[in-house]
Amino acid sequence: MLQTKAAGKIVHGTVLGLLLLNLAIGAKVYSESDANSAANDPHANLDLFVNVLERIRQDYVDGGELTYEELVHGALRGMISMLDPHSEFMPPAKYSHLMDDTEGKFGGVGVHINIQDGYLTVLAPMEDTPAYEAGVMSGDRIVKIEGKNARNISMPEAVDKLRGKPGSKVKVTLFRPSTRKDIEVSLKRALIKVATVKDINNERKFTVGENKIGYVRLTQFGESTARDLEEALRKLEVEGMKGLVLDLRHNPGGLLEQAVRVSEKFLAKGELIVTTEGRRENDKRESSGRSARPDLPLVVLVNRFSASASEIVAGCLKDNDRARLVGEKTFGKGSVQKILPINGQHGAALRLTTSKYYTPSHEVIHGKGIKPHYEVKLSTEEEELLFLRRTPGGLKMVPENQRESVEAFTDPQLAKALELLTGEKQLQAKAKPEKEEKQAEKPEFKEEPTETAKPEKKPEPKSESKPGDKPKNEAKDKEKPGDKPE
Repeated sequence: MLQTKAAGKIVHGTVLGLLLLNLAIGAKVYSESDANSAANDPHANLDLFVNVLERIRQDYVDGGELTYEELVHGALRGMISMLDPHSEFMPPAKYSHLMDDTEGKFGGVGVHINIQDGYLTVLAPMEDTPAYEAGVMSGDRIVKIEGKNARNISMPEAVDKLRGKPGSKVKVTLFRPSTRKDIEVSLKRALIKVATVKDINNERKFTVGENKIGYVRLTQFGESTARDLEEALRKLEVEGMKGLVLDLRHNPGGLLEQAVRVSEKFLAKGELIVTTEGRRENDKRESSGRSARPDLPLVVLVNRFSASASEIVAGCLKDNDRARLVGEKTFGKGSVQKILPINGQHGAALRLTTSKYYTPSHEVIHGKGIKPHYEVKLSTEEEELLFLRRTPGGLKMVPENQRESVEAFTDPQLAKALELLTGEKQLQAKAKPEKEEKQAEKPEFKEEPTETAKPEKKPEPKSESKPGDKPKNEAKDKEKPGDKPE
């Protein structure tokens, strides 16, 4: 009997314990559910926003000088900046700047900038602009603008401060990692007109020499890039082009549609160029085959400042076995920003990250970049020599006793590209091919020698390898190492 009562008490105690545990779990779930409900309740959170807005207007010491528009725009900038470095709220003035940028005409100093490792960093100076002529280089960090610290400045603020009326000046302090020194420059703003397709002499003549190798450099992807590239390719074909070096170094990107149109110039119809994947929809872009040159031997030059649209082109041509890539791993900016005008706001818009790019083999670009087939790195000194060789008046930027080294510099990455296309070494470039490249190169990159396409002679010590010219007749290369995530 006693055993039965004891057993009953144990059962009752167990049941009571289970009920209490269930009640505790239920209370916790309810509490979390209630908290989640409050976090996702738009009405409650909008009430919070309005209350804070009014509190600022009523109690902030200078609240009477603030407009509702200023406060709301500031709130929007803060809200969107917490998403990622590339999304932003654009008031009418900023949206107008963006339209000018993509159309290739605006007032400013001529630099492409991005946030890198927390610093406002120059991706590339635009050629023939105040920044370019003042010697601003890729990788320079903007630490001050008009004497004010730019360490935590946002991209929109930086753009607003650097742009302005043509003829006005802005003082910028740069930190150059290679020298560990600050450099102060005074830049006179100018009307920026961007030419995105250039030849090796920083012009638009596009000629080849005896080896019949053409060279085209894309500085960024603007509204007319594909059209201008087609014009350049036709000029080179009239010259009898047998192979092409496409230089995407220091190209920070631009318009997705232009990247697609540039890629399809070298692909047969139906070949995959890029896919974009986001929350709402996935999109595949395939080559139309329009104006295609699927058999033209092609080498693409890339470096760590090749970003966004240039990475789409490089990844597409690599994955389709259409080109060999030479240089360094690219920047790794592979997210898609859509420009979404806001109705009723007189020109305001959102730039919002909506998806990510994937190469034809479904490799994500963002945060990873594109690895070249042949890794040919430039030292800091070589980067600076190349920049000076390509900069108009670059020799004047260095002391006379150092000018000889600038004139004698030969571009190892370009030399490797020419070697792949002609079969003859241009110089002892240190190239590290990927594992799959160690076995054999594709036959399409090795032309049979003909009377009109003779291998180049070895370059003279003080001349730079120029596609299509014998070294003895070679013109001085005043070109900059490629150019502009978007």
